[in-house]
Amino acid sequence: MLRTISKLALACSLTTSMVAATSAYAFTPSTLQPEEVHPATLLEVVNTLRAGHYKKVTINDELSQKLLNHYLEALDPQKIYFFINDIAAFEKYSLTLDDDIKQGKLSAAYDIFNTLQNRRLDRLEFTIDQLENNLDQFDFTSDDSIANDRSEKPWITSQKSMDELWTKRTQSALLNLKLAGKTLEEAAEILLKRYKNQLHLAEQTNSEDVFQVFTNAFTEEFDPHTQYFSPRRSENFQINMSLQLEGIGAVLQNENEFTKIVRLVPAGPAEKTGQLKASDLIVGVGQGEDGPIEDVVGWRLDDVVQKIRGPKGTIVRLQVIPGGKEDNPRKTIRIERNKVKLEEQAAQKRILDVEHNGKKVKLGVITIPTFYIDFAALQRGDENYKSTTRDVERLINELKKENINGLIVDLRENGGGSLREAIELVGLFIRQGPAVQVRNPNGRVEIHGDFNKKIAYTGPVSVLINRLSASASEIFAGAMQDYNRGIVIGSQSFGKGTVQTLRPLKHGQIKLTHAKFYRISGESTQHKGVIPDITFPTLYDSDEIGESALEGALKWDKVAAARHGRWFNTNPLIPELLAKHKQRAGANPDFIFMNENVDRLNSLKQENQITLNESTLKAERDEAEQWRIDAENRRRMAKNLPPITELSDLDEELKKDSQGRPINPESEAILKESGLILLDLIDLAQQRYAAAQKKANQ
Repeated sequence: MLRTISKLALACSLTTSMVAATSAYAFTPSTLQPEEVHPATLLEVVNTLRAGHYKKVTINDELSQKLLNHYLEALDPQKIYFFINDIAAFEKYSLTLDDDIKQGKLSAAYDIFNTLQNRRLDRLEFTIDQLENNLDQFDFTSDDSIANDRSEKPWITSQKSMDELWTKRTQSALLNLKLAGKTLEEAAEILLKRYKNQLHLAEQTNSEDVFQVFTNAFTEEFDPHTQYFSPRRSENFQINMSLQLEGIGAVLQNENEFTKIVRLVPAGPAEKTGQLKASDLIVGVGQGEDGPIEDVVGWRLDDVVQKIRGPKGTIVRLQVIPGGKEDNPRKTIRIERNKVKLEEQAAQKRILDVEHNGKKVKLGVITIPTFYIDFAALQRGDENYKSTTRDVERLINELKKENINGLIVDLRENGGGSLREAIELVGLFIRQGPAVQVRNPNGRVEIHGDFNKKIAYTGPVSVLINRLSASASEIFAGAMQDYNRGIVIGSQSFGKGTVQTLRPLKHGQIKLTHAKFYRISGESTQHKGVIPDITFPTLYDSDEIGESALEGALKWDKVAAARHGRWFNTNPLIPELLAKHKQRAGANPDFIFMNENVDRLNSLKQENQITLNESTLKAERDEAEQWRIDAENRRRMAKNLPPITELSDLDEELKKDSQGRPINPESEAILKESGLILLDLIDLAQQRYAAAQKKANQ
């Protein structure tokens, strides 16, 4: 979070004119101004938010201060453009932006942006000059380093410090390309093309771009899911609202200069590779099997989208930095573009055979990638319309014919979907009753539930979730937990407990949060998500992924509980279930491997400096890769598998499911352990029931 402007003003010792005078490059000040339509649009945004947003926000001096900080953070999140004296100069707006918004005035917003634009152009020209004329100045044997994340660092105080920072940034970029196999000259050529392209894009910035950035800084004071979309960005809803790419099936967003993967669309081409993960950064895009990789760092999101999209059956190659950390080695992933078919996102079943207490036991598994419904078929009266609940009911009936002893509902990576389907799915496991509560902006709470007494499955159930289980998934998992209908296993879910709607404006449109979900227990799923009864290790960093990682997310709270029945109370059995699980996990090679990886990731999180010494960075990367190979071989030795010499050896071993998605051993280990926990629960419940019967008969 940015420090307050008033504190920065006290610390400032330079003036704007001094910085301009000492800059190596002089520019005519940019003169972007609001368009005629913008003031009226800003007022319409304000009125729409006041009338329809869930959160009531007072537009006052306190909001003005926050908005200024938020706007500066949106423009310069890594503090690499503005000087501290720029920040001090903006102090005059800290208590006036609220008045400007109420009047539709935008002069302050454009003044700040024009300053940023000139600083950005200056830095790009400086870097281009270094690469063209001073390439020999970069010393890859020095002991210098650079911060991986500057968001919490102080603002730059002098031209000398700014030049030093950008020299280090350039050296780090050169070094990454050198370690990717490029010569210094080839690396410089790539960066020259990158920065000249960024310079060209910066010079094309228009008034609409400024208006959108500032307006979204304002809307995000309400919550991070509330956004304004200009007419241009509203044209393509799939790209600019959900950012779902038809070509590869991924949800993307801009993060600083990079394109970040937020999540993968279930059954999409990207997910089927098994090599892309949430938080990976896309830095290059290549067309075809052997086309050149084009550097896309610093590109606009919609331009990156256009590069990635393409006709079904064609090949795109993505160069990515795994895990979102810039000093991680890059890898190139081949993807065949395709459309995600509805049937590929449909629920799937399988039988999981496990050995428990010396007996072979058969468990049913139903994997639900998303909560879907074919509304078009439903509206035209098609009796065979496709939906999550209808498919799951059919799969349950098929599994019952195979005499399963219990059922696992796998919601890992399920990002949500139809609220109706989440509610009706709960209804397959209970007689009748509420499933979720929804509170609107005026405080009224509505209860939604299943009131059909029909029940599809009465046997024991476990629900498997992880950090990417969101929205409708959380409603289902929370209801099953509140009813004591199933034991929830895995890791804390995403925590998205808000409902958005799209409102048209005369100039563009706005997506705003207008309601909030609550469990039937009265607890919100917002921010906190669903906490499993039994928790597994996870490689998803909750500081990076999840609602709690979003600045300004609505808080967790409660409403009154809805009246509902309960099944067998499993809570007293949780401690014993946990003890049995820990005993097994402590000897399970896959769980040992997962815990080792979690511990290592946590230790690496503390490191914020990237070395600029070539031999040191190469040694660090070699050590990191060797650690992964050694950890993998420790697991393989424990499982009586032959060792590997390279991580790429693992790709050839991965099995695939019926949809062509790779099945990794950690995922299978989690699924199997979930089954064993469910069987432990069955045994303990039967023992408890027998003890109660014996006591009753005495």
